[in-house]
Amino acid sequence: MELPNKDIGMLFEQLGLPADPASIDEFISRHRPLPNHMKVSEAPFWNEAQGSFLKEQLMDDAEWAPVVDELNARLHEQELDDPQP
Repeated sequence: MELPNKDIGMLFEQLGLPADPASIDEFISRHRPLPNHMKVSEAPFWNEAQGSFLKEQLMDDAEWAPVVDELNARLHEQELDDPQP
């Protein structure tokens, strides 16, 4: 039996966060943009377990790594109407 591909909603569930599309978009909008130098796993809004999970997935290139990469990209991107620093 093949398991379903992981997606950002499943990642939010894994992190213990609301996982519906509106909640995910609101979370990302509220927390972005992360500074370029900040790793997604080191963002101040994660608890220790969440940050460790994200870090381990990326370091081990584990099954969640592509989805964590997607979250990382979305949290680092600027809004189109944000002024450039």
